[in-house]
Amino acid sequence: MGAPRIARTTDWYLLAITLVICSLGVLQIYSATHATKWEDAWWKQVVFVAGGLILMWVVTQIDYHALLGQVVPMYALSIALLLVTMVVGNKVFGSTRWIRVAGFTLQVSEFVKIVIILLVARFLSDLKAGQKLEWRDLAKLCALVGVPMLLVMKEPDLGTSLTYIPILVCGILMAGLRWKYLLIVAAALLICLPIGYHFLKPYQKDRLASFVDPERDPKGTGFQVIQSRIAVGNGGMWGRGVTQGSQTHLGFLPVPQTDFIFSSFAEEHGFVGVVVALVLYFLLIMQIVQNAQTAGDREGVYICMGIGALVLFHVLVNVGMVVGRMPVAGIPLPLMSSGGSNVLSMFLMLGLVNSVRLRRLVS
Repeated sequence: MGAPRIARTTDWYLLAITLVICSLGVLQIYSATHATKWEDAWWKQVVFVAGGLILMWVVTQIDYHALLGQVVPMYALSIALLLVTMVVGNKVFGSTRWIRVAGFTLQVSEFVKIVIILLVARFLSDLKAGQKLEWRDLAKLCALVGVPMLLVMKEPDLGTSLTYIPILVCGILMAGLRWKYLLIVAAALLICLPIGYHFLKPYQKDRLASFVDPERDPKGTGFQVIQSRIAVGNGGMWGRGVTQGSQTHLGFLPVPQTDFIFSSFAEEHGFVGVVVALVLYFLLIMQIVQNAQTAGDREGVYICMGIGALVLFHVLVNVGMVVGRMPVAGIPLPLMSSGGSNVLSMFLMLGLVNSVRLRRLVS
């Protein structure tokens, strides 16, 4: 497929929104890490964004049907890499989530999201047109997604494992599920939730407890949530200004360039900045959905909608977390939080969206 056609059919609107969000992220990372031991994090983020653009361009040129055809070996490789991570991965903050590859540290679970998106799209598109999901199909699909999800939870990384759920749920709802099955699944979840609580790590239980009542341990498990809410309120209408956030720069927000970057952003850019950022995310998701609507086949629709659901979940949970409306789950803000694996995986997914767009006239 020639470069002129790719340039002509590239979703430049999607790319422009993405780069604006990335720019806000780089600015905030620079501000949040100014005069700290992480002060080079903004430059690393620029490198990751540049690398992500290259990967996005590469994936755009690959027919997504070819990737769907290789989803079985990709899934097997994902499981193998997750197992390798558990055995030889680097342990950071009590979790073994990263492995070193060619001098770089990669979080495998971030890239597994892409495989799950392709897996769900392939599985559901193989169903006959108009056929609703039967119980047996639902059980198979849940098992396929459940295996990597359990492995990631074992690292332990509850936050990333939860991000696999919206991909699955979005696909199931789009494929069509009989109401009686939906009620059975809902009842099963209600039964499993209290049982699953007993399998959580102590720090994960503490996070849930601090979500319900942060004041019960304001200097311990509730510290992050309380300080995050103070930072958000401290921003007022217009914010304190770049590098001027007191909560951020006096050390009340631990590593504010990662999961709590939105708290730091809100403090320094205020309500107006928050609205701008949320509108940009809304436009990004709507543009992904628009590409789903114009996709040439069911596979393309499932891919785009799975990616859209994942981005929406990330934004809702991360923003809800920093204002105390969601438990602290370690879920980064897409394209803004510091971290190479999340940035690169997001650009790979946007490359898939553009691949679907490029081939929308071919059914």
